Amino acid sequence: MTTATTTNTASGGQNTKPLGELLLDAGLLSEEHLQSALSEQSAHGHRRLLGEVLVEMQLVTVDQVAEVLAQAYGVPFAKVSPKIADPKVIEVLPREFLEDHNVLPLFQVRGKLTVALPEPSNLFLIEEVEKITGMQVQIVAATVHDIQQTLQAYLPNANVFVIDEFVDDIQPKDFALVEKQVTDLANLEEVAGHSPVVKLVNYLIFSAVQEGASDIHIEPDDGKLRVRYRVDGRLYEKITPPHQMHPAVVSRIKIMSQLDISERRVPQDGGIHVLLEGRPIDLRVSTMPGKHGEKVVIRVIDNNKIMVNLEKLGFSYEMLQRFKTALQHPNGIMLVTGPTGSGKSTTLYSALAQINNPEVNISTIEDPVEFNLPGVNQFQVNDKAGFTFAGALRSLLRQDPDIVMLGEIRDGETARIATQAALTGHLVLSTLHTNDAPSAVTRLYNIGVEPYLVAASLRAVLAQRLVRKICSTCKEPTDPPAAMKRTIEHTIGKIETFYRGAGCSKCRNSGFSGRIGIFELLVPDDAMLDAISRGAQLHELRELIRDDDYVTLSRDGMEKVKAGLTTVEEVFYATVA
Repeated sequence: MTTATTTNTASGGQNTKPLGELLLDAGLLSEEHLQSALSEQSAHGHRRLLGEVLVEMQLVTVDQVAEVLAQAYGVPFAKVSPKIADPKVIEVLPREFLEDHNVLPLFQVRGKLTVALPEPSNLFLIEEVEKITGMQVQIVAATVHDIQQTLQAYLPNANVFVIDEFVDDIQPKDFALVEKQVTDLANLEEVAGHSPVVKLVNYLIFSAVQEGASDIHIEPDDGKLRVRYRVDGRLYEKITPPHQMHPAVVSRIKIMSQLDISERRVPQDGGIHVLLEGRPIDLRVSTMPGKHGEKVVIRVIDNNKIMVNLEKLGFSYEMLQRFKTALQHPNGIMLVTGPTGSGKSTTLYSALAQINNPEVNISTIEDPVEFNLPGVNQFQVNDKAGFTFAGALRSLLRQDPDIVMLGEIRDGETARIATQAALTGHLVLSTLHTNDAPSAVTRLYNIGVEPYLVAASLRAVLAQRLVRKICSTCKEPTDPPAAMKRTIEHTIGKIETFYRGAGCSKCRNSGFSGRIGIFELLVPDDAMLDAISRGAQLHELRELIRDDDYVTLSRDGMEKVKAGLTTVEEVFYATVA
């Protein structure tokens, strides 16, 4: 044990104050907020650390918790990142050790090794580091998140690309390549690695993440190349690079996603893992041959943007309580319905996070796995290898799960196995593509589930859409046409003020920033279950829910118009078929 380490840990040993008191002393937390967090921790049976509860309640940040603890233990706090770590020094410890213990060697000076740890009071870990490296160790404190992101930037991985330190603005001269189209495969692969091509592809990924885009569309036309981003569900043109760059850009993306650059006649699918500003971003790549060349669509999956908190999705208080109650069922099927891009996966992830605890076995079958949920067993289907939804579900049921999440019920076989699982003591969550909640019932009929089995297993159906939120920066009152106003007020009553976004630089002059969900929750009562068991058709089911208490998608959308969150046009766009 070194002198520096002994001093650090000795001062830590003198610290007897709990975290709450340390934050109070530092002026980072009020007594009222501390008591609120302690009550929340107690309500969950003390299964989470106080620091985790405080961060989740947004009362303090992760950095503030780490810094206060570091000060209490007498060690420096460091905001570590790939830019301050020495890649050669990281190699002094085995990869498995680094990942298992969240240890980050930073640099070595005169035989002393500086190491970042999330728990500077862990004497046994410090001694183990000294034993393995044979060096004296100086400790600094850092957050687990920062340590993991820095490790991911430097640990060997054949398919991780670091996207950082880019140009602020693109200049046409930066992308001057060649005067003629590149067609030779060897030359194409070489050009794909040239600076202008790499720079353009990196910029597209970088700016898409910065702007919150969900997709990047690279579209060749006759003598033109267009790049569009999908932001808040709508496409807009970002940049038009020189058309001659198209083959090299596509090849660069294929190389990054480990696709065959020589194959241009059939569609291909792949993935890219990048690190941007120290955090991992997953990209799903799809190529499709077209008249003027291959079109590429890159789906951006940014884990930082995926909410896993039901309270933040846009539910009304009453609907949220009913949905949470439905999640407490020990068995049965719960479905989330809506078109592609309506936020179904986010809702399912949030539901799983709500009910996840050490006493239950939660497993998912997805295609692909879009978000990593701690404490949940996640499996990705592979149709080419024969690992289908139905086959995976059949095998998973032999693994003793309590709760199963299926990414989608696609066919009759999967639907029947899911129904059997629901009837034999499992809670099954999944998605369907239907226009509203009652349509999910008839959809199950149509893919081969007997009506009496639907009635016996169905617990709830949540239909949803996403609508754009009015930009808070340029929000202003507006006066819709009289006929539209009368129609709306007939549905939900008088609205004092309607709002719209005037358009500003923050929202790219669109008047909108971000999206929120609108929902329709069907929890079948005894009368509806009787009708379902008889094979009731859609019009009969809709008659059974036609009352003042049932909230349709349109009605929930209009409530959000009344609250000034979105516009009438957005609700009509999302709900009117």
